[in-house]
Amino acid sequence: MPKTTNRPAQKRAVPRAATAPADAAEAREPRGARRKRETRARLLDAALKLMAEKGMEGVAINEITEAADVGFGSFYNHFESKEAIYATLVESVFDEFADWLDRLTAGLSDPAEVIAVSVRYTLMRAHREPLWGQFLVREGFSSRMLDRGLGARLLRDVQSGIAAKRFAVADPFVAFLSVGGTVLAAVTAELGFVAPGAPNAAALKAVNFSGEHLAERVAAALLQTLGLKRADAEKVAMRPLPIVESAVEAE
Repeated sequence: MPKTTNRPAQKRAVPRAATAPADAAEAREPRGARRKRETRARLLDAALKLMAEKGMEGVAINEITEAADVGFGSFYNHFESKEAIYATLVESVFDEFADWLDRLTAGLSDPAEVIAVSVRYTLMRAHREPLWGQFLVREGFSSRMLDRGLGARLLRDVQSGIAAKRFAVADPFVAFLSVGGTVLAAVTAELGFVAPGAPNAAALKAVNFSGEHLAERVAAALLQTLGLKRADAEKVAMRPLPIVESAVEAE
């Protein structure tokens, strides 16, 4: 397959929303409100790191507050329980990113391109934000995958492609499992073998595997799983990426 990059030369851009009003509002924010917001952010960062490593069940509230350098009692000024902070993380990792992908792909008419763009951006974000990727993998393989943003969105997109006769699969549910499982496995490979400083990078080279352009390669392979011919799948997987400049992408 011809080489490509994760950032093609030509992109269909959506203008960035003005940030000056938000910056001005933050500058006028009372000191107490700013401290509360910063404390909440530290708690979320700490919870993400711990829960990405050990899952919700393996983390205690005092571990979160110690990692965030926040008093134990202060936790309850922001969250009612460990389950509540976990739900906030899930909303961010699954739902907000799924909503962002919907905005990103709203102008695309080809169901195959919707899948390809979503897969590529998911792997690109995991590359930039390893903890986000680690949390996604842990929760993506859980029983909650079907009723959260990214899982539900993927199932919808697979069904849409089948309805439009763009995808040719005998079993839509198994196709969904194949695509979702491959994406999560690819994120795991990105974190463990491909990303800069990945702990198992040497093992990848030892078996003569390349991690180059992994996002496009995975997208092309998944489109073939959904019934596209190889040449068509590779062409779709290498189309210029639409972009949306937003807080979600830049996190």
